[in-house]
Amino acid sequence: MTTTAVHKEGPAAVTPRPTVGSHLRGYWGRVRGGDIGALPAVLGLIVLCTVFSIMRPSFLTAGNFANLFTQGAAVTLIAMGLVFVLLLGEIDLSAGFASGVCAAILANVATKAGYPWYVAVLAAILTGVVIGTVLGFLVAKIGIPSFVVTLAGFLAFQGIVLMLISGGANISVNDEVLVAIANRNLPPTLGWALAAVAIGGYAAVQLLRHRKRLARGLTTDPMAVVLARIGGLTLILGIAVYILNQERSRNVLINSLKGVPIVVPVIAVLLIVWTFVLQRTSYGRHVYAVGGNKEAARRAGINVDKIRISVFVICSSMAAVGGIVAASRANSVDPNTGGSNVLLYAVGAAVIGGTSLFGGKGRVLDAVLGGAVVAVIDNGMGLMGYSAGVKYVVTGVVLLLAASVDALSRRRASASGTR
Repeated sequence: MTTTAVHKEGPAAVTPRPTVGSHLRGYWGRVRGGDIGALPAVLGLIVLCTVFSIMRPSFLTAGNFANLFTQGAAVTLIAMGLVFVLLLGEIDLSAGFASGVCAAILANVATKAGYPWYVAVLAAILTGVVIGTVLGFLVAKIGIPSFVVTLAGFLAFQGIVLMLISGGANISVNDEVLVAIANRNLPPTLGWALAAVAIGGYAAVQLLRHRKRLARGLTTDPMAVVLARIGGLTLILGIAVYILNQERSRNVLINSLKGVPIVVPVIAVLLIVWTFVLQRTSYGRHVYAVGGNKEAARRAGINVDKIRISVFVICSSMAAVGGIVAASRANSVDPNTGGSNVLLYAVGAAVIGGTSLFGGKGRVLDAVLGGAVVAVIDNGMGLMGYSAGVKYVVTGVVLLLAASVDALSRRRASASGTR
């Protein structure tokens, strides 16, 4: 008697859902393998804030908290643009004085020529685009190293600022809208509303991504981790808005001073836009590809020269935005706008935040975190009465430590085969 074997199909393989424990073990494994991201910057920020708060209780006041945002805004914005250049393993030494040139254009158009604020802003940003296009063309098409091109730009733009300001006289910025960017605050209710929108948007993106990955059978973070991220952002924004909505004026009868500084949502919007560009678009993937291996990217059909030019355009455009904010905060433009320690702090902010000097690794968020570290050092040591020289030494040491961590993490990543 012949028997026929009957084969029953079992249930389809299901991708096991990771637990919180497995997620933490995976994260720790990545850290040990050299993928530390912005962890040093976050830990450094916590340590610095704790130390300064203990040594100078005034560090935690609402007035000083608001000052931290306006004090570091211009540097942070310039650093956001520098992230794109650093992702390709290039450098832009002219970003500081490029912001000064754009600020001088803004002041001339708004104050001397008398045009509306939006015309002046547009002129400043277009100037940044032109500067970035020229620099990128010389690097990508002519083949001059970015260090040399931008060093020449550093010197040339310093001279252009002097010519635009007619030998060194300050140009006042009196337009109410321009002055408000770095010197005015949102109404408290609007601050809470924007925080709610930010939290709701972030929660929607996180939950939608989690659901889509589950539906496709892809590995995803545990729901508890997703909810922890949303809760963490809610806590941070809630505390920040609450503190900033406290009255900071010493004489309320003359002038009330409370609310989120207007420059904060400006930085937040640009952070969201550039993060989306890098992480959710083909252009962003091409930037990382060129930064990781330029020749491999070229063989994959990516227009490498176009990408190289574009990152310099973005960098100089963000330098223009930083220049606008700097002019707003000072209510004027002078020959030192964009000079002094602006470039050093901007590059330092990007690197301290976690962007690699070797290319291929970094996020726009790194510039914000690094900018916060630089602002906290400068502000906290100022409250403690240290001189500018000591501030430079400490900031330089922090930058050196960040670069060392980057180099060591890359070495460990190469040794573990993750890069």
